[in-house]
Amino acid sequence: MENKRSNFCFLSGNALKFIAAFCMLLDHIGVMLIDNVALRFIGRLALPIFAYMIAEGCKYTKNRLRYFLSVFSLAALCQIAYFVFAHDTSMCILVTFSISIATVYALDFLKNSIFAYKKSAFKIGLGVFLFVSAIAMAIVLNHFFVIEYKFWGCMLPVAVSLFHTPKENAPAIFKTLDTVPFKVLMLGICLVFVTLTARLGAEIQWFSFLALPLLLLYSGKRGKLRTKYFFYIFYPVHLLVLEGISMII
Repeated sequence: MENKRSNFCFLSGNALKFIAAFCMLLDHIGVMLIDNVALRFIGRLALPIFAYMIAEGCKYTKNRLRYFLSVFSLAALCQIAYFVFAHDTSMCILVTFSISIATVYALDFLKNSIFAYKKSAFKIGLGVFLFVSAIAMAIVLNHFFVIEYKFWGCMLPVAVSLFHTPKENAPAIFKTLDTVPFKVLMLGICLVFVTLTARLGAEIQWFSFLALPLLLLYSGKRGKLRTKYFFYIFYPVHLLVLEGISMII
């Protein structure tokens, strides 16, 4: 990860994800237990932080297929549980991020094909096809299913990843713009569309912009704690616990 950030930028990736997880927990407490709108405001910070970290995961993972399958498999398990126990067919945030990851990978394939030393018309054409197909998939799925944060929610990590490319011969502007401040800016622009199309209503979703200053404090480092699977487990477990408490009280 980036390691030349100012000392003022002290929040690691792990720290940001813990903040996002805590905000998400408060949000769900405000929905499932005590009907508190203030907790819902705090909960809005979770989406931008997790979306940014999904983009970072796409950029730095050593095994892209395993990263996608980890998120997608957990999304599938959660959806099965929602349908069996709650007869709910709406799609959770893990489905949103599964679409995001697939689209980021398609975009990266396209950029790598364009910037390759030995360009291949076939690979460039395939890259265009894959990226357009990924966008079309996001649009179609959002048309037929209720996917959390809709199309623009799926595009948040894509906006962050727009100027990332691992190719050494990429245009200089890509290297110039592949920085935390610019990626936060791109996230913020996409977040405007998320807010304007939010099911919750813009009056609540605008609070998600409070996450952007926190992301500007991102150090570019992962953090010392090994929390790889904690955040995968936290999402379904905290929902299960809150559902159990709601049934008791």
